Amino acid sequence: MGIQIEADVSEVIGAVPRRLFGSFVEHMGRSVHTGIFEPGHSTSDDRGFRGDVLGLVRELGPSVVRYPGGNFVSAYRWEDGVGPVERRPVRLDPAWHSVESNRFGLHEFAAWAEAADVEVMYAVNLGTRGVQEAADVLEYCNHPGGTELSERRRANGADRPFGFRLWCLGNEMDGPWQVGHKTAEEYGRLAAETARLMRMIDPGVELVVAGSSSREMPTFGHWERTVLEHTAALVDHLSLHAYYQEHNGDVSSYLASAAALDGFVRTTAGIIDDVLAKAGLDKKVGISVDEWNVWDQRHWNDVEQHELAAGGWREHPRIIEQDYTVTDAVVVGSLLGSLLRNVDRVTMANQAQLVNVIAPIRAEPGGPAWRQTTFHPFSLVSSLAEGNSLRLTVTGETIHTGLHGRVDVVDAAATFDENGRCAVFLTNRSTESETEVRLRVRGARLTPDGTWTVAVPDGHHRHVTNSVHTAPVRPVPLPGVTAERDPEGTTITATLPPLSWTALRLATVVVRDV
Repeated sequence: MGIQIEADVSEVIGAVPRRLFGSFVEHMGRSVHTGIFEPGHSTSDDRGFRGDVLGLVRELGPSVVRYPGGNFVSAYRWEDGVGPVERRPVRLDPAWHSVESNRFGLHEFAAWAEAADVEVMYAVNLGTRGVQEAADVLEYCNHPGGTELSERRRANGADRPFGFRLWCLGNEMDGPWQVGHKTAEEYGRLAAETARLMRMIDPGVELVVAGSSSREMPTFGHWERTVLEHTAALVDHLSLHAYYQEHNGDVSSYLASAAALDGFVRTTAGIIDDVLAKAGLDKKVGISVDEWNVWDQRHWNDVEQHELAAGGWREHPRIIEQDYTVTDAVVVGSLLGSLLRNVDRVTMANQAQLVNVIAPIRAEPGGPAWRQTTFHPFSLVSSLAEGNSLRLTVTGETIHTGLHGRVDVVDAAATFDENGRCAVFLTNRSTESETEVRLRVRGARLTPDGTWTVAVPDGHHRHVTNSVHTAPVRPVPLPGVTAERDPEGTTITATLPPLSWTALRLATVVVRDV
């Protein structure tokens, strides 16, 4: 039976924002220390930035990186991370039961972001701190000079302002685990007060107000509505966080996680629209999916929290350094497809996190860095998805899932840019069978110009991982992709391996009159 997909290059969902391909660096575990920063490593420069990790970050292609948290930020004093390193205080980090040396802070991250060619998305502490501290760090970062805080920045080595545009108003304040957890009413009012003062200092900032930390939170919906009633006129984006995992061997539901993300985004968008309409506000509030990934939280809950408690307070302990499988990579690819399908509402997104902590990149202290299985779909989508996201109609074979009902056996997303390049991203959710896809694209005469598929390698199983020693999971060419062109468009035919994620690059054939 297979799958039929219909597209027209003139029928678009919206432009693909480069911020859709963001990442996240938190002072958690080894994300910073022995992740992006390791003085004395054989590849590190004189600032302590690991060159091998930087190279992989550039290959991965994130556009914006959220920092310094995450849960960490809700007890963080930004002043601890500026000034001479030898004078910086060592603090307890209650969020991750760790010791924070503060050897890496605001200036170091700004320099690292410049080296990595990424935009900074900076989060302020609305847990233990509040309005004044948020205003202070904004003035320190963005005011040119002539004030105590801006001159302190200049004295600390940054003559020019950092010019950060993106600012998160706290993190996951709906969560009882959060330091300084608040009710929706309490947080909404605090976020509004903070936003007003920040805009007085720098009217050009873009502000992200914290939405629900998951769709399963009992406060989801009420939280968004209440917070936006306080802040909708003042902010630009509302965050949502989404993590997915396989439950009790239910691989079909896991492979359909993108359907859950689609629903989360559309429900949140409906709440935004309702609040804006009732307030009479003629503006857009985008959705910032500023934490998303696949994450087996059973391992964290059962093993690593016990190890943290037993090990006492330590610097950068190993926390949720999940070894990702080929199945995880396929799901990550489909979640990226969901983000592309929702570009009319999703203005930015950050995969959590970048290095070591549930990350596409792993690095050993004093040793090598390598690509996890999930590295590959992110890298390919960030490099290929440009222009507009196309509206697709998918018909044909479906599969039943325990959590999401019936879903298409193939999850699909596609983009088309002004240079006539089309990128198509296909997830085969069938774990047993190949699936034939016939993609009809109207309005462009296309030819295959590159194929990449991530699937179970020969002789392996769906739980195979990459490691410091071997990398069996990597993109390989997909054979047999054909194109039939006619005056109205192109029909692409491809056969997808079972349990696979595939990227197709298609180039427009230039037709010249004779």
